[in-house]
Amino acid sequence: MRDPFRAVMARQQDKGYSVALEELHERDLPREGGVLVEIAFSSLNYKDALAVTGRGRIVRRFPMVLGIDLAGTVLESPSPEFKPGDHVLAVGQGLGETAWGGYAQAQRVRPDALLHVPEPLSPEEAMRVGTAGFTAMLCVLALERNEVRPSDREIVVTGAAGGVGSMAVHLLARRGFKVAASTGRPEQSEYLKNLGAHSIVPREELAKKEGPMQSERWGGGIDTVGGEILANVFAQTVYGGAVACCGMAGGHELNTTVWPLILRNVSLLGVSSILTPKPRRIESWRQLAATLDRNMLGAMSRTEPLSRIVELSNEILSGHVRGRVVIDVNA
Repeated sequence: MRDPFRAVMARQQDKGYSVALEELHERDLPREGGVLVEIAFSSLNYKDALAVTGRGRIVRRFPMVLGIDLAGTVLESPSPEFKPGDHVLAVGQGLGETAWGGYAQAQRVRPDALLHVPEPLSPEEAMRVGTAGFTAMLCVLALERNEVRPSDREIVVTGAAGGVGSMAVHLLARRGFKVAASTGRPEQSEYLKNLGAHSIVPREELAKKEGPMQSERWGGGIDTVGGEILANVFAQTVYGGAVACCGMAGGHELNTTVWPLILRNVSLLGVSSILTPKPRRIESWRQLAATLDRNMLGAMSRTEPLSRIVELSNEILSGHVRGRVVIDVNA
C-alpha cells in the first residue's frame, strides 16, 4: 500500500467542519479497526454528499474520514474470517459517521463490518451496487417477506432515476415484477425502461395532495422520497400490499391516516441499511450477486476520481446525477 496515502478528512471547527483531501500515514489509522484494507473503490451516495458538503448531520465524531462504502483487498487481519488477499466490502455500519470511512486509499475496518465480495462480483462492481443497491435489495426482500408477489399489479418505485431507485427498478424487474418507475426527469424514461420499467409515472402525478384512501393502483412500492408522494403511494396500494420506505429526498413529513393499515391491511415497512445484522447483510449480497445483470449494472453507473468528490456531491444534491457513481480512490 502507499504510505503516505490520500483521504478525504472532515475536521471540526468553531462553526461546523471543514472537508479536505489530506495525506495520512498507516500509523494515523485507528488501531481498533482491526483489518487493514487497501481500498480500491468507494461510492457516492446521497448521504455521502450531505456529509461532504456539510448540509446534513451525518458525521458524529471528529476528525473523520468520510465515505460510507468501501471495497478493496485485505492486507493484514487479526480475524480468522479474513486473510491477506481477500476481496472485501463494507457498507454502512457507522463508516464515515462514527468510524473512519472509505474515501481513503487504506483503512482499518472492524471485522464485523466487513463482508467478502460475493462471486462473481469484482470490488468495482460491488461499489456500483454500494449502499444504494444494498438498500434497494433490502426493500425488495422486505416486500417479498410480506407476501408481495409478481402479478398484473405494478410495483411503483419513486425517485426511480436516483441510485436506490435505479437499482430497485432493475432488481424488481429481474425478479419478475411489473415495475412503474416514478421520476421528475422525463428525459430518463428510456434509461428506466432499459433497466426493466414497465411504465413511467410522472412525479407530479403522485405529488398532488389527495385523500387518505384512494383507488387501488399498486401491488406495492419502494419509496425513496417520503412526504406527499409516500402518502399517496400508501393510499393507492391494494389490499394486502406493502410499501418499503427507505428515503426522504422529498421531505421527512408523512401526512396520512391509519385507514390503509386497518381497512386494506397495507404494510408500511421501514428499511435502514446502516446497522443491518451481518447474517442479513450476507444474504442480501448473495441475492444481489444472483439477481443483477452485470452488464446493466455497468450501464447504470459511472466511475469518477476521488479528486472530484466535492463537485460530484453538489451534483447529486441538486438532482443531476443518474444511477450510481463509483469513486476511484486512486484517481
